[in-house]
Amino acid sequence: MSHPYAKNKTDLLTRLRRIEGQVRGVQKMIEEDRYCVELLTQLAAIKNATHKVALSILDAHTRGCVADAIHHRASENEKIDELMEVIRQFTKG
Repeated sequence: MSHPYAKNKTDLLTRLRRIEGQVRGVQKMIEEDRYCVELLTQLAAIKNATHKVALSILDAHTRGCVADAIHHRASENEKIDELMEVIRQFTKG
């Protein structure tokens, strides 16, 4: 079964590898006792990068899985409820 995000799989994996590198960089910065603001700046960049990956997958899910369920009236409310729960998770802060 192919998921809607599969068409962007290469881009998503590239972004995630970059995030992985950023996390390793922060680990090294902590080992080196770097200044707090430098760490926080890098952590903010990681947060933003993961948010962009998540939004890309959320977009694919909405345009793929949710739209398909609505179009075919198959578990339409279930998919919308599922989507709303994911959106709630993103807006918790």
